[in-house]
Amino acid sequence: MEKNRLDGADPTVRPSIEAVLATLDTEIAATQQRIREHIDHDPDLRQRRDLLDTIPGLGDATIPVLLAALGDVHRFENARSVAAFAGLSPKEHQSGKWKGHTRLSKTGDALLRKALYMPAIVAWRHNPLIRAFCERLKAQGKNGKLIVGAAMRKLLVLAYGVLKSGRPFDPNHGLAS
Repeated sequence: MEKNRLDGADPTVRPSIEAVLATLDTEIAATQQRIREHIDHDPDLRQRRDLLDTIPGLGDATIPVLLAALGDVHRFENARSVAAFAGLSPKEHQSGKWKGHTRLSKTGDALLRKALYMPAIVAWRHNPLIRAFCERLKAQGKNGKLIVGAAMRKLLVLAYGVLKSGRPFDPNHGLAS
């Protein structure tokens, strides 16, 4: 918001806005550093971070959000319940014989969905499991937004599986079938 103000700001207030932006950037960097240090100093969080780091597409910005949002993954009964928690379950619109479009339910954690959007796009390109999944959906004529939403769900399910099993990501595990 402050960056938008800077574009149209009067030259006399520009230094003030730039000072606020510099302060915000400093505070954001300090907070991110404290989050990294907290994860590094907690053996359980560090182990779970290292497991999530084996999944192509997940990185330094997404992993802390996943750790915070999911907490103890054993509280979820299965991968379907994790997807529902994040609001990444399909929601079908229908009434009687009329059937509308299927969309994401979006009833869950919006921050988690936001954190998974860019990683899903990256995983589409760099994660062999998700790439094969996305290409299959594309061949079926699905649109890009639907494919990214499905990739977000698949990425979350992979993260859940890795955390629940305690084993690193194996890209060949799902490709064998």
